[in-house]
Amino acid sequence: MSDTNIFGKRELAPAKLNLFLHINGRITHGDFQGYHELQTYFQLLTYGDWIHAEVTQKPEITVEWRAGDESLEHKPPSARDDLVYRAAHLLQQAAIQQGDSPLGARIRLQKNTPVGGGMGGGSSAAATTLRVLNELWALNLPPTDLQQLGVRLG
Repeated sequence: MSDTNIFGKRELAPAKLNLFLHINGRITHGDFQGYHELQTYFQLLTYGDWIHAEVTQKPEITVEWRAGDESLEHKPPSARDDLVYRAAHLLQQAAIQQGDSPLGARIRLQKNTPVGGGMGGGSSAAATTLRVLNELWALNLPPTDLQQLGVRLG
């Protein structure tokens, strides 16, 4: 689900429901060293967090967190730990590396899923941020490049 206008784009970052999850161990070599090797089966939901991004001419990235449900307590992380901010910054650096002038973004994250609740909210919001800003900044990076950026986020 998404909604685009001249000023920006709003898109659902779907939560996931793990139907099966098995941790096989840790990867001990290569680019994924230290990560868990997983077997998983999950269902994406039509519920989750919402990303609303607007392009700014200044090459600054700001992320504003809003609780979608007052019963959820959300303490926004520092920029260094915020996956949405890190995803936007990483994409901005990729744009600079390919010779594009850096644009900025004002991002509002409507947080509907619990932080650390195992619903993939942070990862989904980061992936959605990459997709949305790739479109708004007209970078036209292919999905495989966006996936590689996502892997670098951890």
